[in-house]
Amino acid sequence: MTFAYQNPATHTFVPEIWNADLLTQFDPLLVWASPIVSNNKYEGDITKQGDVVHINSLLRPSVGDYKLPDGMTSQRPETVDQKLPITEAKYLQVLIEDAERIQVASGNLNSPINQQMIRSLAREADTFMGNVIANSATALPNVKASAATAPQALYSAILDMMLALDDNDIPAGGRYVVVSPWVKRYLIEHPAVANAAAYGEGGVTANGVVARLAGFTILTTTAMPKGVDIVAGHSEFSTYASQFSGFREGQSEKYRANYIDTIHLYGGKIVRYPGLDTKKADNTFDESKPTKGIVRAAVEWVAAA
Repeated sequence: MTFAYQNPATHTFVPEIWNADLLTQFDPLLVWASPIVSNNKYEGDITKQGDVVHINSLLRPSVGDYKLPDGMTSQRPETVDQKLPITEAKYLQVLIEDAERIQVASGNLNSPINQQMIRSLAREADTFMGNVIANSATALPNVKASAATAPQALYSAILDMMLALDDNDIPAGGRYVVVSPWVKRYLIEHPAVANAAAYGEGGVTANGVVARLAGFTILTTTAMPKGVDIVAGHSEFSTYASQFSGFREGQSEKYRANYIDTIHLYGGKIVRYPGLDTKKADNTFDESKPTKGIVRAAVEWVAAA
C-alpha cells in the first residue's frame, strides 16, 4: 500500500510507524522534559510553530460565615488564563543511499544514524526545558563544598530544598531533584544516597534517575542550565508540550540519495497557581516573579583548608 505522502516507487517505508517508534525511544533520553520533571497534560492539538495552548486556573472561592438573617452571598467562578506557546520548531534531515534498505535491515530506528538523530532532538528539547525551569525557579543561597565536605553539604542542601517546598505546602508526591554530574559524583558518597535501597529506592533507571529518597526522585543530566547545579521542585509546576510532524522520505534533488527528515514542535511553561502566585488586574498571573514550586542553587567549590 502506498500512502499519499510517499514516493510512488516506495512501498515499505512508513513514516507513521517511525513516528510512533521515535516517541518511544525519545522519552527515556529526556530529564527536564520527562514526565518526572514536567507534566504534559496541556499538550492539546499542536500542528505548527506559533500554536498556543490555553491553561485555565480556577481561583479558590472564599468561605463565609453563615448568620441569620444575612444568609449567603453567591460567588461567580473566576479563572485565570495562562498561555503555553509552541515556540520551538527543530528539524533534522539526513541523506541515505536507500531508505527502505536501512529501515528494513536495522529494525526501524535502531540504526546508528537514526539513534543519533533521536539523541540530537532529545538534547535540544531537554536543554530548552531546563532553561525554562531554572529561569523561573526561586534562588536559594549557594552551597559551599569541598571534596571532603561535599557529600554532607550537598545532602543538607537537598533537605533545605525539601523544607522550602514544605513551607509553601507543595504536594509531596511528584517531587524531584535534578543535579549536575559533579553534584552526583559527591552526593552518592553520602550514606543515605549510597544506601538508597534502605531508605527509598536505589538503582539507575531511564530518564537519568539516580535514586528515590526522602520524597524526591533524584535525577542527573549534563544538560544543566548555566550557573545552576541543583534544582528541586514538583512536576505540576512545569509543563512541556511536544509534537512530531512525522517523518518524510524523498529523492534528493542534488544527490543520488534519499532524504529522511522530521520536525519537532514543542514549548514549555512554568504553571502558576492561585494562592501561590500573584494575579494581575487583567486576569493573568505575574510571571516575572519566580515560582514557589521550584527552587534552585549553585555550588561553590572551595579548596580544602
